Amino acid sequence: MTLGVRVPRELSARVPAEQRGPGLDRDAVRLLVSRGAEVAHHTFAELPGLVRAGDVFVVNTSATLAAAVDGRSGHARVVVHFSTRGDDGRWAVELREPDGRGTTRARAGGPAGREVCLPGGVRLVLEEPVSARSERLWWARVSGPGIPGLLREYGRPIRYAYTERDQPLSVYQTVFALPSADGAGSAEMPSAGRPFTARLVAELVRRGVRFAPVTLHAGVASAEAHEPPYPERFTVPKASARLIEEARAGGGRVVAVGTTAVRAVESAVDAAGVVRARAGWTDLVVTPERGVRAVDGLLTGLHEPEASHLLMLEAVAGREAVERGYAAALQGRYLWHEFGDVHLVLP
Repeated sequence: MTLGVRVPRELSARVPAEQRGPGLDRDAVRLLVSRGAEVAHHTFAELPGLVRAGDVFVVNTSATLAAAVDGRSGHARVVVHFSTRGDDGRWAVELREPDGRGTTRARAGGPAGREVCLPGGVRLVLEEPVSARSERLWWARVSGPGIPGLLREYGRPIRYAYTERDQPLSVYQTVFALPSADGAGSAEMPSAGRPFTARLVAELVRRGVRFAPVTLHAGVASAEAHEPPYPERFTVPKASARLIEEARAGGGRVVAVGTTAVRAVESAVDAAGVVRARAGWTDLVVTPERGVRAVDGLLTGLHEPEASHLLMLEAVAGREAVERGYAAALQGRYLWHEFGDVHLVLP
């Protein structure tokens, strides 16, 4: 699926909602609601009035890493984006160039054997591309102190040029984020959960909505190259699988908060269509042909109309709802990207 959508620069959310004026909190964003061909406009603070007792929100608890670190490759300055840690101790990394404005631009990866020197005596050696389809991400062997410590001491959140300035890591953590014992996390924030506040979560629970935590450690975004999603590590706990199945049996709606939550839950569906406790790596790409088997609705941010994201939206909502939603967001001048407004797709 493709959409001929061009997002005007002025519609990029340059700072978080709570920094746009006095007295604002994270939930001070707009909420576009799609039900089939119908589109309605709300604020995110109105969300409790749009759900029903018995609904379950599936939320990603992955914490955001300070995944960008400055380094040198020969005489060249580079920025390393740490994406995913492999089971063999290697890291999937993306090498980028500083753009002189505090952000970065894409650069060619490789070749194999390229060395990158990082602070604290850490050295990376690129070994092979993560995917045969692209040489943007490479598996790198790491020598020296561990990467989680390196990121804590020298890292900063990955930031793109449409944002106004660097932000502390806390700005990129959702209310659902939990630290991982092994230092794992997401290279970029599971941003659909960002507008939730503790106060709003409490109100949803008071109205009978339940939350099913899952974990999917998201790698770097692939919008620039329009690549399919890479394999990512996920966990669906037994208690969350049970909550989801209880909602399905009782007529409640299962609403995934973000595409990462969709990928995790749909990766835990067995051959009989039942969500089971599961953990490991998923290479699932949710498409309209495959469909969704456990998710009824989706809360997602407004992002560039990149192929795999659109395919997942179409699988959940249908083509007409996606096209109408994007058109309404542009016409209504909604703000885009991780600090922007959000879109709730309901059956």
